[in-house]
Amino acid sequence: MSGLADIYTELIAEESRNPEHRHHIENPDITLKGHNPSCGDEITIELRTKDGIVEDASFTGVGCAISQASTSMMVGLIKGKPVKEARRLANLFIGMIKGEVTDDDELDDLEDAAALKGIANMPARVKCAVLSWHTLDDALKEKE
Repeated sequence: MSGLADIYTELIAEESRNPEHRHHIENPDITLKGHNPSCGDEITIELRTKDGIVEDASFTGVGCAISQASTSMMVGLIKGKPVKEARRLANLFIGMIKGEVTDDDELDDLEDAAALKGIANMPARVKCAVLSWHTLDDALKEKE
């Protein structure tokens, strides 16, 4: 395994076990469940928005390391961001995983989540990586 693959594997393992974003928040105004029937991953995203800003965010659920790590990174990335920006980031991440967005400068906006870019080459894992991002986008559509 190359050094980059080691870092990627370590990041997923670390982030999938990170408890920081895995809890319920007080007074969420958006709660949406995402489910991947092909592998059984299930996540519930809780968001509290105020004045067009994602004031707080968290998730609960079960799934493989990739879905859990991807969700945790996403929650950390969108907290404090405008709803419109959170949706843009969700679409950017989905575009990256689909292989439609490859410009590293553009992907810098995804911070740590950009490390999941290689999943685009693993078709069986794509749904795991994008589950929470699709759920987020669906949840925020009504808020914009």
